[in-house]
Parts: sequence; structure tokens; C-alpha cells
Amino acid sequence: MLIANGEDFSMYRSLSNEEMKTMKPSEEIVRFFEKDRFAAETGAVIDEIDDRYARCSLTLEAKHKNALGAVMGGVYFTLADFAFAVASNWQGDTMVSLNSQIAYLGAAKGNMLIAEAVCLKDGRTTAYYEIRIKDELGNTAAVVSTTGYKLTKL
Repeated sequence: MLIANGEDFSMYRSLSNEEMKTMKPSEEIVRFFEKDRFAAETGAVIDEIDDRYARCSLTLEAKHKNALGAVMGGVYFTLADFAFAVASNWQGDTMVSLNSQIAYLGAAKGNMLIAEAVCLKDGRTTAYYEIRIKDELGNTAAVVSTTGYKLTKL
């Protein structure tokens, strides 16, 4: 049995590599990540998961805008951080962010933000993820690089 933060993750590890390829998250995974209250209350949702990968999205509302009418920078970062958390933890690892850096590349033009987190390096104790944030029109709005630290080796 695989336990992380008091949660049983054994059902995820029992999936074959073929079964884990780009799949919708199970209800158990969604419920687990709903505990990430700030991201959940901001509107972030999990769309797809794969091996060390997550695609998350957020529908933009007036509460996400700054005084100039653009999307507040913290919204981009919150969605990216959530996508990193899902990609790095849904399979039962216990990983936290050591360092994150964001580059704002353009303003979102659509009504939705989409973040895709991809693991570029998975080491023994650390991992490196890149998270790209786009609007639903395909415009890249930000890129985040995150170094994660594995709290436990499962």
C-alpha cells in the first residue's frame, strides 16, 4: 500500500503505463486536490493527467482581473503552481516546490487559462518542471519553471 500525507495512493500506482497515458483524473484524484483550497476557490480544475504531467484550467471571471482589466499575475502563478502540484503528486509522490520562476510573456485574450505541467528532469531527490500557461485561443501568457523536492521516497 502506498501512503502519502495520510492518503492511500496505491490505486494509481497499480495502473499500467498504457492506462496512465493522457487520462481524465479519477474522482479520488479530484477530491484529493480539492483540498488545495486556494487553487480550488480560485477556480482551478484538473483536465488531464499523465505520467508526471497535468493539464489544468481556470475560467476567467471579474475577480481574476487587476485594476487595468488584465488578468492578475497571481492568477497565472496560482494555476501554474496547481498544475505542478497535480503533475508531481498525483501518482503518490510527496513533492513540494523548492523554487519557482515565472516569466509573463503576454496578456491572455480569451476567457480561460490552460496550464500544462511537464517534468523535464526527474532525479532521486529533486525534479524540474516547466509549466506553460496559455489562453484557449493558444496565446502563451506565461511560462513557469519549478524545481521540486521529494519529501519521501515512495
